Amino acid sequence: MAGKIFTHTHRVTYAECTVGNHIYHARYLDLLEAARGEFCRYVGVSLVQLQEQDAIFPVIECRMEFKTPARYDDVLTIQVWVTTAKKVRLNFAHRILNQRGEVVLEAETFHACTSLADKPKRLPEALIVGLTPFLAGGSE
Repeated sequence: MAGKIFTHTHRVTYAECTVGNHIYHARYLDLLEAARGEFCRYVGVSLVQLQEQDAIFPVIECRMEFKTPARYDDVLTIQVWVTTAKKVRLNFAHRILNQRGEVVLEAETFHACTSLADKPKRLPEALIVGLTPFLAGGSE
């Protein structure tokens, strides 16, 4: 990882937890989505703006590796950076840390840029420019 890392903070809610007091595994997808949305806002292009320009980014694959459980009221740091931003592909790496600095989750989400009619299209230039400093290994 050579690029900058965006960080987003989240406090675990009771609603996100199982009776065993750990985040239900599928809820991590919501956390990753929230962090990616904030990341795009941070680089100056909101997902709504992109949608208004007929560009959406459906997840086409996701990999998650659970390391240690996050529990109710934990304060999580969600790190996000870009692993691929070229042609129609946009991939994000994620790492979630708890308040003790322990890795809770490592994940990567794989996206295709499409129109609202599900036709593949090139990544918007403004998005590429904003994301380039966060690209692992430099620009592609």
